[in-house]
Amino acid sequence: MRLYLSLTPNQEPVPFNHLPVLAGALHKWLGPNEAHDGLSLYSFSWLQGAVVSKQGLRFPKGATWFISAIDGEFLSRSVQGIFSDPHLRWDMQVTQANFVMPPDFSDTEEVRFLLASPIFIKRKLPDGSDKHYLYSDPESDALLTETLQHKLRVAGLSDAGVSVRFDRDYPKAKTQLLSYRGIDNRCSYCPVFVKGSAEQLAFAWTVGMGNSTGVGFGSVYLPEIKNEKESKINSYRNDQRTRPIH
Repeated sequence: MRLYLSLTPNQEPVPFNHLPVLAGALHKWLGPNEAHDGLSLYSFSWLQGAVVSKQGLRFPKGATWFISAIDGEFLSRSVQGIFSDPHLRWDMQVTQANFVMPPDFSDTEEVRFLLASPIFIKRKLPDGSDKHYLYSDPESDALLTETLQHKLRVAGLSDAGVSVRFDRDYPKAKTQLLSYRGIDNRCSYCPVFVKGSAEQLAFAWTVGMGNSTGVGFGSVYLPEIKNEKESKINSYRNDQRTRPIH
């Protein structure tokens, strides 16, 4: 399931790397929880709808932001926290939240996902050091597949037949160095193809790709899905707190 949030325009410049603020806001809204420390079966995008300026990012028409999780209770707690304290930062606040079910993948075996945040792949080497893998590394497809398979098993789902690969023909693929809590992380901006069953594809759409999805890396989306037009379950507005609008 996915929670789409609508936010007011910012009054202060938003930094290009606003990942730590989003991660902090989400876990503030969740309250005391184990999700921050365990394996992340959830993901969240970066703020969408920005206009780039020399001072940072501007959102003159407001921003959208989505949070996805396989656990509906995770998203319900998020909504309760959001409308108890809807303020994010930069004088932005959440005004509306829409729940959306995963797309129907029953008619396809492979899907091309775009990224709403960059993919981070990390593995520990025999000497104890960490290596960050990029879309251009031949091992990266197998590592993405390995991570998705592991998350499927943890969730009690079959990992048989699932696979992930970067779309290396994408002409705008690039890498980016992003800092999180003082640690530099080399990431990839490149769409991915995911092959699997309808259940596995919906799972991938939800939990994202690669490592550290729980702090904002590797969230994915389908370009043909329009946030506010897709199968809402309930909609919430901050002027009505958590009363559903039917």
